[in-house]
Amino acid sequence: MPTADLPGWRHVFAEDFTEGNVPLGGFPGPVYSSRWSENYADGTPDTAAQQQPKGARTSGYYPSKVLSVHDGVLDMYLHSENGVAMGAAPSPKLDGASQRPYNSLVYGRYSVRFKADALAGFKLAWLLWPDSKQWPQDGEIDFPEGDLSKVIYAAVHGVEAGEHRSDVFRPAQPYGDWHIATTEWRADGIEFFLDGKSLGISTRFIPNKPMHYILQTESCSPTCPLPETNGHVLLDWVAIWART
Repeated sequence: MPTADLPGWRHVFAEDFTEGNVPLGGFPGPVYSSRWSENYADGTPDTAAQQQPKGARTSGYYPSKVLSVHDGVLDMYLHSENGVAMGAAPSPKLDGASQRPYNSLVYGRYSVRFKADALAGFKLAWLLWPDSKQWPQDGEIDFPEGDLSKVIYAAVHGVEAGEHRSDVFRPAQPYGDWHIATTEWRADGIEFFLDGKSLGISTRFIPNKPMHYILQTESCSPTCPLPETNGHVLLDWVAIWART
């Protein structure tokens, strides 16, 4: 896990989940509560469920049934119960923040080492979301993103000619193995790195207002995943830098 400052970047957060185990239903617990939040309570609709009528929702965030810590990793156990697909969206806290947004920055570098089982119908959308909640006007940055049975990609969202537009970078790399994904959000562009290799730089939509980081892990749509689909996303470490 990187812990040093880098040229142009000041290291502000590091987590490698080695300070103790937390059973399913206990995260963040006393050990990690100063550095992590569940972000959404059990039953909060995920992105797919927000498109459904309230009484017909088939997916949501359920951190008490998804998150645990063991063997030096944060384990996200993705599965369904009683017809509801369950994910979670934890957030790191900077400087022990006690209120949302927990890790607000203007420009930042975010790096994660993770491994995701190839689970059709579940996806990652680990993202930077505007504190203003004004979307897409104030932007959105996603990496890694994508259906876990397909490939990893990165995306930047914004407005162009009055319409929602996006830049997407596709390295043709599947999930299923360990990877390091790094996002550099700078004033001159947003650059994505997968396992140390640059995927490219987006200069079309560069947010310049505060954003916060959420490890959003959820279902893809109301019709998937299949009820029997289950597996794990393992997070080995997270490191964050602020722009100097």
